[in-house]
Amino acid sequence: MLVFPDCKINLGLRILNKREDGFHNLETVFYPIGINDALEVILAPGAGLQFSQTGLMVDGNEADNICIKAYHLLKKDFPHLPAIKMHLHKAIPMGAGLGGGSADGAFALQLLNTAFELHLSQQQLIEYALQLGSDCPFFIINQPCYATGRGENLETLQLDLSSYKIAVINPGIHVNTAWAFKQLQKTTKTESRNSLKEVISGPVSTWKKFLSNDFETVVFAAHPEIKFIKDKLYEMDALYASMSGSGSTVFGIFATAPSLTEFEKKGWFTRLV
Repeated sequence: MLVFPDCKINLGLRILNKREDGFHNLETVFYPIGINDALEVILAPGAGLQFSQTGLMVDGNEADNICIKAYHLLKKDFPHLPAIKMHLHKAIPMGAGLGGGSADGAFALQLLNTAFELHLSQQQLIEYALQLGSDCPFFIINQPCYATGRGENLETLQLDLSSYKIAVINPGIHVNTAWAFKQLQKTTKTESRNSLKEVISGPVSTWKKFLSNDFETVVFAAHPEIKFIKDKLYEMDALYASMSGSGSTVFGIFATAPSLTEFEKKGWFTRLV
């Protein structure tokens, strides 16, 4: 069985406070976009899991791969899960604010649930997904969602950007999320802001004024190239542009398809969806 994990952009991202459990409360709107990895599972002889991976290489120990963690998470509760071969082809940049790793983990849970008839409900899958990571529950729903808490409190939204073109640019800079959170704590925002649900209900042309990503201030200061991308997208007449997550990916929403040649010449990851 073959599935194609997609990724997300954040339409606004507010970091509200740090919780007693060490995580942060946030407010954001997750929007799925069509840039995909590929994940395949087939039955295998023997016992356990055989994992392989192609495409963009994932840093770290293979045992820490979120797809492997998803298999073992379910195996604890469903010991009858058979031996399998799992192959991941990675095309979504890692550590880029797109949630590609989270998507892989969530899609692995759903693939195993379907392939081996575990009969887990969506809510049960969400609970498993949260054990893998804060962004993972979103990819179980995989529809535009207003998110609060760690990102696990999800409310689906009637938001459709299919009539627009979304440019996605990643300059290959790795932004450490833990570092970004620490820097952000030094610049806590206290001003009153309208709910993101209220902002997102307005025309896309109004989002520039009201829809912001709290990480941009600290990340742009450390990495001017990322700010350059956002500024350039606005020069190209983007209706709205923003960094996604803690970076380094920046996206722009356009009424018509722009030319992305300037970014492509730099050798950056560049997609138009």
